[in-house]
Amino acid sequence: MRPIRFLAVAATAFLMAAQSPAADVYLVANPSLGLGEDDIRDIYLGDKQLANGTRIVPLDNAALQRDFLEKALKMDGAKYSSIWIKKGFRDGLNAPTVKTGDAEVLAAVKSNPGAIGYVSAPPKDLKVIAHY
Repeated sequence: MRPIRFLAVAATAFLMAAQSPAADVYLVANPSLGLGEDDIRDIYLGDKQLANGTRIVPLDNAALQRDFLEKALKMDGAKYSSIWIKKGFRDGLNAPTVKTGDAEVLAAVKSNPGAIGYVSAPPKDLKVIAHY
């Protein structure tokens, strides 16, 4: 009976996690970087690499990546990875660097004028490009 009880508890936990509300996602950049919400997809899929002569450095946030991909890019992680594997072989591009959470993303965006990333709360000193 214990294995059945364990499976029931595991299945319930999985269903609750799958149905949990998605987190807010704020896409942020240095205020001097001239980007708009319509640029996001092109940036995160490697199709746009410059803005006003500045090299764009997209950053992924491991803690919010699933929500960002679903809301902003309308795809899942497998599709996103597949796109970047093809871009790596075909175009020699590297996928966005993955940071562990908001603090790392914010530090990287603040220290690099071309960086763009997504976090769970809007910072006061960076430009919010989009909110999902």
